[in-house]
Amino acid sequence: MSKSLKSLLYVFVLVISVLLIMVFGSSGCRRVEKVAEEKEVAEEEVEEDIAEEKGESIEVDKGVFSVEITLPASFFKGQDMNDIINEVEDDDIKIILNEDGSVTYKMSKSKHNEFMAEVYNDQVEYIEEVKNSGDYKSVKDIIYNKTFSEITLIVDQEAFENSFDGFVTLGLGISSLYYQLFNGISPDKYKVTIYFKNVETGEIFGDVVYPDALEE
Repeated sequence: MSKSLKSLLYVFVLVISVLLIMVFGSSGCRRVEKVAEEKEVAEEEVEEDIAEEKGESIEVDKGVFSVEITLPASFFKGQDMNDIINEVEDDDIKIILNEDGSVTYKMSKSKHNEFMAEVYNDQVEYIEEVKNSGDYKSVKDIIYNKTFSEITLIVDQEAFENSFDGFVTLGLGISSLYYQLFNGISPDKYKVTIYFKNVETGEIFGDVVYPDALEE
């Protein structure tokens, strides 16, 4: 993979890493009575980030032969823009430093497909880590569609409803929204529905929808 493609992929991985820290960092090593408070704080932080980035969101323009991904200036806080320029040594990807501080990556459709394949694999890896971490004992399995617009948590319903395991939907929801953004879905249209299915009966007993859940 080219250096420039790696630098773009790094942004997505960084988002996922922050979410992992936010979701897993305290649930396994602090007392359960603090989880509810941490969940509320985490949700507030996500809401603040989204509010700050309104009008400064990821933009993906899919042309006939090429794709342009514009990342907002907030993604590059504290970074030396010269380093970003020096990282780009690829004939397949061009970089534009915009006056507002945002950065535009222009690439062929095949290169964008390569990038999205990497992002897809990272998202699957994140879901597997959520499923196998052991921090959410009521969660028995997680299934999802190709675009991560629908995710189903297969759970021990009684244990799920009597724990804070529902907190896991925050990380899954936000990371899936970011996947859709990089894939060119407009913020006005992206959506992730997370269903809760009883492992014994196979019945759906609830759901949560992102980003709607962040606005409630």
